[in-house]
Amino acid sequence: MYNNTMESMEWIGIAAGVLTAVSMLPQLVKVIREKHVEDLSIAMLLVLIAGLALWVVYGFVRKDPPLIYTNIFSVAVNLALVFFRVKYSRKKVLG
Repeated sequence: MYNNTMESMEWIGIAAGVLTAVSMLPQLVKVIREKHVEDLSIAMLLVLIAGLALWVVYGFVRKDPPLIYTNIFSVAVNLALVFFRVKYSRKKVLG
């Protein structure tokens, strides 16, 4: 019984990680399509990336691949948002 409960909890954790990891994809797609970034807070993204990076470190310490992979993916998506935030903000300033 204990192993089944642990397996169920493992799947809940994986599902939570995957949903969290893909949560910013709609925002990334919208930014790429519309090139509108003025309402995107770079400070929020940087704080989020720092927190996600700590989750990656924690995943390595715990030797937990789902925790590692989902948070690495999240870091990448949010770094892409920072990249486009800077890129599209400069275009507007430069004319």
